[in-house]
Amino acid sequence: MAEAELSRPAGTAEDWTVPQDWAAYTPAEHAMWDRLFARQAAMLPDRVVPEFMAGLDMLRMDKPGIPDFEALSERLMKATGWQVVAVPGLVPDRVFFEHLANRRFVAGRFIRKPEQLDYLEEPDVFHDVFGHVPLLSHPVFADYMQAYGEGGLRADGLGAIDRLARLYWYTVEFGLIRGAGGLKLYGAGIVSSFGESKFALDDPSPNRIGFGLERLMRTEYRIDDYQQSYFVIDSFEDLLRQTIETDFAPLYHRLEGQPDLTPETVLPEDHVFTLGTQAYARAKLSRTPA
Repeated sequence: MAEAELSRPAGTAEDWTVPQDWAAYTPAEHAMWDRLFARQAAMLPDRVVPEFMAGLDMLRMDKPGIPDFEALSERLMKATGWQVVAVPGLVPDRVFFEHLANRRFVAGRFIRKPEQLDYLEEPDVFHDVFGHVPLLSHPVFADYMQAYGEGGLRADGLGAIDRLARLYWYTVEFGLIRGAGGLKLYGAGIVSSFGESKFALDDPSPNRIGFGLERLMRTEYRIDDYQQSYFVIDSFEDLLRQTIETDFAPLYHRLEGQPDLTPETVLPEDHVFTLGTQAYARAKLSRTPA
């Protein structure tokens, strides 16, 4: 997601976009994409929501090398009216929301170094394109992303971006969905991560809690490690319905009078799929120097 108080780098357009400059990628950078793609594509089929794999196939993202945004956008535009535009890095909140509201997904154009294979702080082209773009070929999820952008523009005027950011985090980035064969992955932060693709479904440590809009928007999240709780939606249709049918202004007002919940919190009224042990988070905390 975006960050506020950023200065527009020289050479970027008013909307913060830049040319992808696909021809400038080196063989080593294309090889890094192929390495990451092969690793995730081998792991995900039984773990990820089927619509994600259908998107990979429809967009022909198994073609070797970093995708050319122009060709990718041409196929995506035919499917759902979305396109992928390159940006130099993180962009301000309002710029981010305006792009989403107009069916443009902003993607970083750099790719991680070999020493960043399993973790990097700022999203790269693999996270942004492999993680996010396949589901933009799904009409309902594509509508949800546009609705989120429109909601972000309204939240900006209400001073509630931090609240709405939690919705993006726990759905678009780290969401789980209830499938016919059990829980499945769909969040981009999970499906683009080798370690979290396993952790989110298999590890006994995290909570897996049924989606509730107000509940989720009270919950803080981890930006530096695996999540301590994941929220499970019933379907993309239900996620879209709740988003477009909710009047967020009074919701933000109610949230102002409620305390935030820590990431590991489980409430008595929660629909709990898995009550996590929190062993992973506790172990990491015990190794942190005082």
